[in-house]
Amino acid sequence: MPGSFDPTEPLGDKFESIRGEAADKVREARATISDAARQTGEAIDAHRSTLADGLDNTAATIRDSADDFAGGSRARDLAAGTASRLGSAADYVRSHDANRMMRDVEHAIKTNPGPALVVAAAFGFLLGRALVRD
Repeated sequence: MPGSFDPTEPLGDKFESIRGEAADKVREARATISDAARQTGEAIDAHRSTLADGLDNTAATIRDSADDFAGGSRARDLAAGTASRLGSAADYVRSHDANRMMRDVEHAIKTNPGPALVVAAAFGFLLGRALVRD
């Protein structure tokens, strides 16, 4: 039985056995994580076009209805800016694969850790609220 204690086995041999088992578990975990990351990247890449189209459609809807917003020119300007950012996000999603997007997110987090932490906390809060409601 792996991990069981045999008093007749030298301590050095036992240590090497445990170390080998731990190394095997670490390799298995790395392989599992790597496989999950690859599958996630493939799923994101498969749906990039749909996501980009949704962002473009949302931007178009905002642009089309901006004149109906209450709040005057300030609301229209805010709507136009939001629509523009959504259009830029759509272009970004279309032109970058999942690996590139992950590298960009990692870079943004490393260069802006404070705001990244705030965004993560807010996202966690909203996700928690959504799960509690369902």
